[in-house]
Amino acid sequence: MKIRSHGELDVYKLSFEASMKIFELTKTFPIEEKYSLSDQIRRSSRSVCANLSEAFRKRKYPKSFVSKLSDSEGEAAETQVWLEYCFKCNYINETMYSGLNEKYDQIIGKLVNMSLQPEKWSY
Repeated sequence: MKIRSHGELDVYKLSFEASMKIFELTKTFPIEEKYSLSDQIRRSSRSVCANLSEAFRKRKYPKSFVSKLSDSEGEAAETQVWLEYCFKCNYINETMYSGLNEKYDQIIGKLVNMSLQPEKWSY
C-alpha cells in the first residue's frame, strides 16, 4: 500500500497523539507556566508533526527530505527536555513522564530510520 499523505505515516500518528496528550496535560499546569513551560512544550511537540508533514512533501528531494526529518527529530528531542522539566517540577508523575518519554524515543527512532533510507520514501 502506497502512503499518499503524511497523515498515513505511523510516526505522524504517534507524534500527533503525543502532542495532543501534552496539550491536555498542560491545561493543568500552574498559570505562571502559561507563557513558558506550557507554551514551549506545546510548540515543540506540535513542531514534530509540522516538520514531518513538510518532509513528506519534500520527499522527492532526498537532501531536503532528510533535513526536515532532522528538524522533526530535533523538536522531538526538545520535547523530551521539556518533559523532564515537567516531571522535575512535579507537574506530571513518573508514570506519565516515562510513558511520554518512551513514546518520543520511538518517534525519534522512526525518524532516524526514515532518514537513513530516504530513497524508500521518494516517488
